[in-house]
Amino acid sequence: MRDMNKLAAEFIGTAVLVLIGCGAAVLGGDNIGQVGIALAFGLAIVAMAYGIGPISGCHVNPAVSLAVYLDGRMSAGEMVQYWIAQFAGALVGALILLAIAGSNANLGANGWGPGYLGEYSLVAALIFEIVFTAIFVIVILGATGQGASPGFAGLAIGLTLAAIHLVGIQVTGVSVNPARSFGPALLTGGNALAQLWLFIVAPAIGAALGALLFRLKVLKV
Repeated sequence: MRDMNKLAAEFIGTAVLVLIGCGAAVLGGDNIGQVGIALAFGLAIVAMAYGIGPISGCHVNPAVSLAVYLDGRMSAGEMVQYWIAQFAGALVGALILLAIAGSNANLGANGWGPGYLGEYSLVAALIFEIVFTAIFVIVILGATGQGASPGFAGLAIGLTLAAIHLVGIQVTGVSVNPARSFGPALLTGGNALAQLWLFIVAPAIGAALGALLFRLKVLKV
């Protein structure tokens, strides 16, 4: 029952992240702008961290679960179960957003290249997603590790995600989360689905890099 509660929490949390974050871009982007969208993603994480964090740890991100696994805090089997819940939750969140928006023309899918926001290159998108996922997971591992200030992890993680969006929305729309990219891309199809691979591969590399850097830092203490 405890394991099912964890998976349900990850499912709900990831759905909420997609619904609030992508929903801000799709339904309110013209009014709230890039800062508003960044805050929506960050505040969604803050809310879920305190809402479901005590149940599942509030990963709501396969890259985060990978980093937690690599840091020795969860088993491979538990990580895979988290992945399934997260991808399913992201798809449900995107489906709810589709029902509200009434069209799959714009569901907040990530991308790069001509016609997408700042029209940054594939290389720029790849570098951004790897580097900023690494930064994100280092903050998460540090904020939730031994010696961290109790009660402040959710705020630190949410503010970091908001800051990452402020920097990178024009580059890729910001993924740093394969599940967040999966839901909108699957329903949007076309170029968004064709480019989905980068938003799975790059965050995975970034998570592994971040976990490695974090462990090296710990070993030096």
